[in-house]
Amino acid sequence: MGLIAIGDIHGCARSLDGLMREIDPGEDDHLIFIGDYIDRGPDSKGVIDRLLEYAEKYHCTFLRGNHEDLLLGYLDDGDYDIFAMNGGIATLSSYMTEDGEMEIPEEHINFVRNTKLYLETEDFIFVHAGLRPDMSVAENLLEANPEVFLWERSHLKAFSLPWEKTVVCGHTPQAEPIDRPELINIDTGCVYYAYPSMGYLTAVRLPEREYVAVPYMG
Repeated sequence: MGLIAIGDIHGCARSLDGLMREIDPGEDDHLIFIGDYIDRGPDSKGVIDRLLEYAEKYHCTFLRGNHEDLLLGYLDDGDYDIFAMNGGIATLSSYMTEDGEMEIPEEHINFVRNTKLYLETEDFIFVHAGLRPDMSVAENLLEANPEVFLWERSHLKAFSLPWEKTVVCGHTPQAEPIDRPELINIDTGCVYYAYPSMGYLTAVRLPEREYVAVPYMG
């Protein structure tokens, strides 16, 4: 079975379409979406529509990003301000009907609730943001701190990483993928297309470490 990890989409539904055409997954591939499907981009609703379709066709794992977590905080606890500050207004706008009503389908809410915090395979750990760089992978998983899985960034500046498996993550946009023995980051800032050297949606095929990227398409 081939593993294909897909980076942060952030409402860029047309870019997701383009990337899926490029990677052309087969029936034996396992698609691992690294989280941050929503916010900031123009069509968060369209992204989740597509992900639900992929789940019917392919073997998929959907990880939770910090933006999905912010959406749940808004839906469950009314935490609007932090959600809105982080691009949530674009998400809510994508769910507006012609009558000016906001309707998030229950199927979409259930999709977000059912996202996973991480996926472990024999050689890799897939997680949205990363792991603590002062702990082994096993220690990180034993502690199982959602804040780390969803928000961590300090590993990106660590000189060395005591990880016994390669961590594959997104969350922190890069001009190009990070490809180190212990760390792969595939967030190449698709939604940040106005920034120099960003504006790409990236996937990586594993264990080959073959990267595929498409530019922002909307």
